[in-house]
Amino acid sequence: MTKLTLESVLRVIDGALVRGAELGCAPLTVVVLDAGGHDIALQRQDGSGILRVDIARGKAWGALGMGFSSREISERAQKAPAFYGALASVSQGRLVPVAGGVLIYDEERNIVGAIGISGDTSDRDEDCALSGVRAAGLQP
Repeated sequence: MTKLTLESVLRVIDGALVRGAELGCAPLTVVVLDAGGHDIALQRQDGSGILRVDIARGKAWGALGMGFSSREISERAQKAPAFYGALASVSQGRLVPVAGGVLIYDEERNIVGAIGISGDTSDRDEDCALSGVRAAGLQP
């Protein structure tokens, strides 16, 4: 299993922020976690709100915890709100069920981490996350 390195994670973040600039996004916050849910790196653009760190981390953490993107979590939560309400409780509020959290895989499709982005619309956050992972030569 490939591990994320600080160097590769910084490329992920740079790629995400480049995409954000291309889209004209509001200031973004980007968090990348390892497979165990620990921060590897975080960048918050000037003007990005103080809650954005926790939101971005919650998107990535939820994706890791459930094994699929935060977009999928959002879609499933609409179908089973009681279950996802319980998940919010057992995760102590660390799970954010909206698009913008994406798993990062190695070549063998093992989960090696996750990226979470907050700052613009959830769809644009997710677009930037996917772009960042791909820009670093990794697989979302």
